Amino acid sequence: MENYLVILTIIGIAGFTVTWMPQISEKTGISYSIFYLFAGMILYSIFPEKLPDPLPKHHIDLTVHLSELIVIISLMSAGIKLDQPFAFKTWRTPLKLVSITMILLIAFSFLAGYYLLNLTLASAFLLAAALSPTDPVLASDVQVGPPNDSEKSKTKFILTAEAGLNDGMAFPFVWLAIIIAKSGSMTELNIVEWFSYDVIYKIIVAVVISYLLGKAVGYLLFTMSKKFKSLNTNDGLLALTATLSVYGITEFAHGYGFIAVFIFAITLRHYEKDHEYHKKLHAFTDQTERFLLASLLIIFGGMIVRGILNYLSWETILFSFLFIFVARPLFSYIVIFREKYSIREKRAISFFGIKGLGSIFYLAFAIKEFNFPNQNELWSTVSFVILLSILFHGFTAPKAMKKVTETL
Repeated sequence: MENYLVILTIIGIAGFTVTWMPQISEKTGISYSIFYLFAGMILYSIFPEKLPDPLPKHHIDLTVHLSELIVIISLMSAGIKLDQPFAFKTWRTPLKLVSITMILLIAFSFLAGYYLLNLTLASAFLLAAALSPTDPVLASDVQVGPPNDSEKSKTKFILTAEAGLNDGMAFPFVWLAIIIAKSGSMTELNIVEWFSYDVIYKIIVAVVISYLLGKAVGYLLFTMSKKFKSLNTNDGLLALTATLSVYGITEFAHGYGFIAVFIFAITLRHYEKDHEYHKKLHAFTDQTERFLLASLLIIFGGMIVRGILNYLSWETILFSFLFIFVARPLFSYIVIFREKYSIREKRAISFFGIKGLGSIFYLAFAIKEFNFPNQNELWSTVSFVILLSILFHGFTAPKAMKKVTETL
């Protein structure tokens, strides 16, 4: 009972304090994710016996579901606040980052994992797939503001759109890592089957279902409610329930739920773009996301204290620094070099490929599907990359985004 009360109190205080964290981050120039990370490290040092075991390998199912939940909520939050409707011309840069940059990062991480870290073929590919997406959860400091926000920033739009798109686009590569592990041999690998089912079919299913559901919910909220006053609602809870419904329906149809939630949010957002209800929907998802993020970052801090980094080596440390400070910025800059942005904007877009809880989800999901070799090394490496990202991006993102906005 006492342990339960300690946990309940910590969660309550975390949720209470997160109310003011966006303002504190703006004033200090430090991402609030850092505060909760350090809080987790301190709490797990003070109450080692009273707090739950934070190591994901001991609770793989719970790790999958908690990280999955916060990712889909953050994807809804990201999609609902994008003022820019989807068009290949205006979304050209985030699409290039999701395709070209992601493939380059996967190739780099796979080669480094296989040759530098001495991982097996399947484990090296899993590492590459898990680290490839930009995290929508920890990237709130570099994302656009609420719907119809007066502040317009090309950089924030690109980073928000990229984070929303590529968390789903990483899934085919995670499945490829699982297929490689199960095949046991590259000669038994059926690339055509993987591409046709795990890439083409699942993406198409996600796009079709999410678009239709987005239009249907939009019609109910913004068209039918004008004819039938009883259908009028001002309840932000709908954002969460719609998110869970769209995700579940898409997954039942064997589509990618992450992609579906983001596209659903964009479709709903632009059904009646200027309606005030979008702000209510975004506010609810944003508050829910921040509450979950605070709680999970405390757990991540506990993971650091409890030894998740015990299997680091100089090779993994080198790889992590190269990944964060060389590979992502370099590949992204090359991809957007010819775009008509300022040097400062290009640097911000290239550098802030923030890694976070999405990578934990993909790693846990794959390990749940198959008993990969090198699991300890994978957890240490992915966790260290996330830690580096939280610290370096957390101390620089708020100030950098403010400077980029001021130049517009």
